[in-house]
Amino acid sequence: MPTYLAEMASPIGDLSLAGDATGITGLWLQGQRHFASTLSSDAQRVAVADIPAFVMAATWLHEYFEGHDPGFMPPLAPKGSVFRQMVWDILREIPYGQTTTYGAIARQLAERTGRRQAAQAVGGAVGHNPISIIVPCHRVVGTDGSLTGYAGGVERKRRLLVLEGIDPTDLHAPARGTAR
Repeated sequence: MPTYLAEMASPIGDLSLAGDATGITGLWLQGQRHFASTLSSDAQRVAVADIPAFVMAATWLHEYFEGHDPGFMPPLAPKGSVFRQMVWDILREIPYGQTTTYGAIARQLAERTGRRQAAQAVGGAVGHNPISIIVPCHRVVGTDGSLTGYAGGVERKRRLLVLEGIDPTDLHAPARGTAR
């Protein structure tokens, strides 16, 4: 199955969008850690308009960067281990304009699997999220509300949170804006 790659501009820098016939497999900010880590070496460069899933993702991103909850999800097909897939599923459940912590995600995983999960393992999976912004890893903060561990950089994380109406200086109270 061929893999496609397109570039697009955004208010927080250039984005690389990857996908195949099943959906979006990657969305990376230029210069981020783990950039294109799941991208096939034989990806074909295309225009966003050439791939229907890319058009949907671009529409989603346009709405998002206009400061709105897009209200829909483009087709996603991230590649990763079963554990990472479970973490990324939980990330997709974090509502627009809210945050959660690595520990809270670890507790959710424990409830779903019946096995205790370490917040550090969750942090590793969050950090390797191949679909930035749409799978909102930027909404995960430290237990004390600190803006830790964003592959795109803390300043971009801050900008995304502000765009969603979240005051990054007011994240010290875990109960505020914590997704369940």
